[in-house]
Amino acid sequence: MTTAPPEKDTWYHGKRLPPIGLMYVAGALEKAGYEVQMLDNYLANKPLEEVKQTVMQTKPFMVGITCGSATFARCLQTAQAIKEATPDCVVVVGGWHASYLPQTLLEHAQIDYAILGEGERAITQLANALSNGDKAQASTIPGVASKTPNGININPPQFIEDMDEIPYPARHLLPLEQYDRTIEFLEAKPADVMSISRGCVFSCGFCETRKLWGNISRSFSPKRVLGEIQDLQNRYGTKGIYFINDNFTLHKEKTKELCQLMIKEKLDLEWVCDTRTDLVDEELLEQMSKAGCKVIWFGVESGSPKVLNRIGRNTTPKQVQTTFKLCKKHHIKTACSFMIGLPDETLADMEQSLKFAKKIDPDYCQFNIFIAYPESKLYKELLQTNQYTQLDEYLLSTKNSEYDFETLKTVQRRFFKSFHMAPKQILKRAKREGMLNFAKTRLLHGTKKTNGTA
Repeated sequence: MTTAPPEKDTWYHGKRLPPIGLMYVAGALEKAGYEVQMLDNYLANKPLEEVKQTVMQTKPFMVGITCGSATFARCLQTAQAIKEATPDCVVVVGGWHASYLPQTLLEHAQIDYAILGEGERAITQLANALSNGDKAQASTIPGVASKTPNGININPPQFIEDMDEIPYPARHLLPLEQYDRTIEFLEAKPADVMSISRGCVFSCGFCETRKLWGNISRSFSPKRVLGEIQDLQNRYGTKGIYFINDNFTLHKEKTKELCQLMIKEKLDLEWVCDTRTDLVDEELLEQMSKAGCKVIWFGVESGSPKVLNRIGRNTTPKQVQTTFKLCKKHHIKTACSFMIGLPDETLADMEQSLKFAKKIDPDYCQFNIFIAYPESKLYKELLQTNQYTQLDEYLLSTKNSEYDFETLKTVQRRFFKSFHMAPKQILKRAKREGMLNFAKTRLLHGTKKTNGTA
């Protein structure tokens, strides 16, 4: 099951997507012969008493909860409710926070185990061991943290090298009809998300992905990806896909092979992906466009070379400009994100980002306030320098003599308005949304409130 962050939190998102990570875990458990049910409580938002009733009715042997740093408190409350309903139920927590700080979960009586990194193999082996009554074996499984008489035992994860062994996500266990199966970048409906790779070879200071997925990039084979696309189309009528991985084009030859397969199969499909501006070239973009790619999302992060160097991004504004021009040449729309409030970034640096965003003229753009997550390089630096605003028990925002978190929210709103209310962007959105819809939603009711996206 999932939990949701408090609705008043800055990082609360109104749009709810099916939890693809948990669907992979559920699929692996089903493949191993277990009966599995899923509760996306981010979507359902059931109160704890109702969760307790569900647990008492189903009497599960094990409940797995995904936990991010923003949902830490909700996770503990939910685990407590589960234990009150069925004291013998094994409570296992996975996800981002469990991978970074498992000891902070296991120090609570209501949490029995934590899963670090990938969950599919680890939780299946844990379920096998516990269903056989072998707690000793459970404490030796790679990627499992547990309580022992000598304290908390943390076994480093072993990443899955052959990703094709992972079954398709168990989408059938969720009420897909209750989700908003649209992607704002695509006209095609219904649209779904897919994840086809894990791990990152880069070392950006703001990112902690390597802790979760490893520093070696692994991916499904192109044939496996094609098979899942066709399964989505056949079972769920999917017309659009958002490949949500950070570096979709890291392995260029694999990406080309996938595009060739998609072209060969004549898929009725539109898609969008995320990648870096230094991981595409003209030949690849041409292939992607022919295969149905409509939009690419780039993490530009800053228009200041100084800031890019500071965060270890290893890209340049010139690379961004070149890549955006190539995308337009091959009829691929561009989307991008900038961060504001990075350590050592000045207000003048932020203005440079706004100016650069207008210069590269993306079709979609957002300005995100930098939030430091545990285990990232910049998180550790903020703790050492004491230049931060404590947002909750674990999440931090930069604070210095020029700005704090409240200042950054004001800057974010101003940047959003400055960029998106420019005549050029208004015309783009009117064309994209249709003049009538645009007039109803934007002009008659004003610019809608948002976390920084159009």
